[in-house]
Amino acid sequence: MRLAWFSPMPPVPSGIAACSAELVSELGTGHTIDVYAHTTTPASGVNVNRGSVNSAHDFVWRQRLRPYDLTIYQLGNSSHHDYIWPYLFRYPGLTVLHDAHLHHARAAALLRTQRQADFRDEFAANHPGVSRDLAELAVAGFDSQLYYEWPMTRLVISASRLTAVHSRPLMHQIQGELPEARVTAIRLAHGRLVSDDEVPRLRSSVRGKYGIAEHAIVFGVFGGLTPDKRLPQILNAFEAIVPYAPSAQLLLAGAPPRHYDAGADVARRGLESRVTITGYLADESDFTACIAACDVSLNLRWPTAREMSGPWLRALAAGRPTITVDLAHMVDVPALDPRTWKMNHAANREPVTVAIDILDEDHSLRLAMRRLATDPALRASLGDAGRRYWEREHSMPRMVDDYERVMAEAAASPIPQVTLPSHLVNDGDRVLNDTLAQFSLRSAWE
Repeated sequence: MRLAWFSPMPPVPSGIAACSAELVSELGTGHTIDVYAHTTTPASGVNVNRGSVNSAHDFVWRQRLRPYDLTIYQLGNSSHHDYIWPYLFRYPGLTVLHDAHLHHARAAALLRTQRQADFRDEFAANHPGVSRDLAELAVAGFDSQLYYEWPMTRLVISASRLTAVHSRPLMHQIQGELPEARVTAIRLAHGRLVSDDEVPRLRSSVRGKYGIAEHAIVFGVFGGLTPDKRLPQILNAFEAIVPYAPSAQLLLAGAPPRHYDAGADVARRGLESRVTITGYLADESDFTACIAACDVSLNLRWPTAREMSGPWLRALAAGRPTITVDLAHMVDVPALDPRTWKMNHAANREPVTVAIDILDEDHSLRLAMRRLATDPALRASLGDAGRRYWEREHSMPRMVDDYERVMAEAAASPIPQVTLPSHLVNDGDRVLNDTLAQFSLRSAWE
């Protein structure tokens, strides 16, 4: 097939950009793929095989000159995806939702540009069952956590020829909420397999670089160091388990945001000698090495946009035991409950993570960290099972297989007939055509 691919690409610092670049390279051996990246952030180092890398502004004339078999949109809840929205509704295709909540990014994009009326219209169309007046909370600046109450995805899903998400439970949930929509699941591949032979070398390299003892039990948090990663709760639990694991260390591998000072939080607890903050890791190999250097990976995000965690998948691929939150869209992941050390779900399968109940977070997190800090056999069994699970469910061949199936289904699907707010279906050429009309010239597209 001849495909148009809308996605942020490297050097954009996001997991979606890195994953998308790798996927385009893999799929490009059997398809012609033209990548349309953000106009102000040209893609670099992207191997498109038989296709090309272009500014998104070039899509319209290319599409009119020779229509694509399918347009694919990689959509997430961040400003890196803002440029995609005008195309998604005008040229429906396959939309891959990396986050099942888009409210944060969409509201920011509209309100930042003083488009309050458009935001109100989109909110009302996305959430017809609630009062339109609730949009005024965001307009007035009372946003943040309130955005999680209303995902703002109905229009995107309804207007797409097919929507793909990264977990089957999430697929079933959306199908229940929007029975008329076409939704499917695609396995997400992220990270690379790190063998048992490779781990000791990476472990020694990272620990030597940051002055962490070889014998230390290292817990790791990876990616942006935001409060949503439960860093205050992690620091509390870490401090509580130190008496049971005197060699314990905490590695925070990522960049703190402007609204949260992780270093100050560490200092308030007097944990400076036990906590290492690396700062932003631009190199993928450095990020992978830090994951391989830890003994336990902490992948706790709450509230959640119902995303599949990239750092969690990387930890599985590196054979690291993990602690996660027991989330609704991950109920099919075999997990241990630290309150009983019995299986939460999928009882007939080997556990691949320890999942804590967010309603019992402080207690369960301490139990999980203490047990994993002092039980090397459990760490080893979870790490081995996690790596096998990653190979089976989240390796690149699995994702490529799913994309081949889903792209064929999307290309054969009709364009849905949905009613959209007028600003979403505007061709964007009104000013141009009005100008041409003054000189008695025809429409630009005639």
